[in-house]
Formats: sequence, structure tokens, C-alpha cells
Amino acid sequence: MSKEVSEEGQGRKDYVDPPPAPLIDMAELKSWSFYRALIAEFIATLLFLYVTVATVIGHKKQQDACDGVGLLGIAWAFGGMIFILVYCTAGISGGHINPAVTFGLFLARKVSFIRAVAYMVSQCLGAICGVGLVKAFMKHPYNSLGGGANTVASGYNKGTALGAEIIGTFVLVYTVFSATDPKRSIGSPSNRVRSVHGSLGYHPHHRYWY
Repeated sequence: MSKEVSEEGQGRKDYVDPPPAPLIDMAELKSWSFYRALIAEFIATLLFLYVTVATVIGHKKQQDACDGVGLLGIAWAFGGMIFILVYCTAGISGGHINPAVTFGLFLARKVSFIRAVAYMVSQCLGAICGVGLVKAFMKHPYNSLGGGANTVASGYNKGTALGAEIIGTFVLVYTVFSATDPKRSIGSPSNRVRSVHGSLGYHPHHRYWY
């Protein structure tokens, strides 16, 4: 009898797998929380692009290597903004702030198709508006420095840069999935903030670009 109880206890899960999200959930379109999540993703992506692109432009236009943000400052800008924005939006939208994260969660059936598409549209619109603010406030350096857009640095080829992008995106999405895995003993929706531990891995390949 005790053996049966022991085997039953060993087979019992100490976590609960959430049900897969429906592919199409029209009920979401009638929920205010859905639109609130879209607003959160829009604002978060806007702020992220505004701060990071402005930081990159500031680095590019500096004349003295010791008088500016430097590459470490760029890393802190990316990592710090991800930390803050994920903390602020995790309980509202999940704190995706990146189409790659949203697409990965959609493939894993963590979000519905409608929510995934709406999130990615909001993120792209937020990114456009964020960069638009940079151009409005820093018009001359923005135009002269190519808008802070990525370019492959000398000494590296496009294949290396592409590989760095793939690895960096993989690390980001993998970290998000690990942080939100229900099998973790302290896993909870709020622990999406732990994904910021990989935030410096969000663009670990900055040396290939600037």
C-alpha cells in the first residue's frame, strides 16, 4: 500500500501546465485587457527604440573615445531599458517588446494568432514612432549618421553579423521561455522579469555593428 502511495506521489506534478492558447480567439477583441496590452507593447517598444537609438547616435557622433557613452554605455542602455520595460509591462501584456519573442510564444501556443499579430503590429508601430522621436529631437545627427541603423563593422563580414543576430535572438527567446516555464519551482507571471538577466544578450553582438 505504501509503495502504491509512493509511486503515486512520485508521478504527481508540482506544477500545472497552462492549456495551449486557442489559434483564433475572437473573444479577445471584446476585452479591454487585450487593448490595454497592445497599448503597453506600443509604449514599451517606443521608449525602447527611442532610448537605444538615441544612445547609438550619441556614441557615433562622439569625437573623444573617453567622452561619451561608449560600447559599454550602449549595452547598459539596451539592458537597462529591457529591465525597466519588462518589469513595467509583464503583468499587462507579458512584456514581449520584441516580435521575435511574440512569434516564439505563438509557435509554442502561449498566445493566440490574433494576439500575436496585434502585438507585432503594435511593436512595429511603437518602434517607428520611437525612431521618429529621435529624428525629431536629433534631426541633424540622425540624418548624418544614418539614423543609428546597424552596419557591419570593418573586420567582420555579413555572414558573421547574421550569425551573431541569430545567436543573440535565440538567447533572448530561450531566456524568456526559461523564465516563464511553469516547471520552475518559483515560476510565476511576474518572474518574466528574470528574462532581463539575458538582456545584455539581447544585443551581445554590438561589437559587430558599431
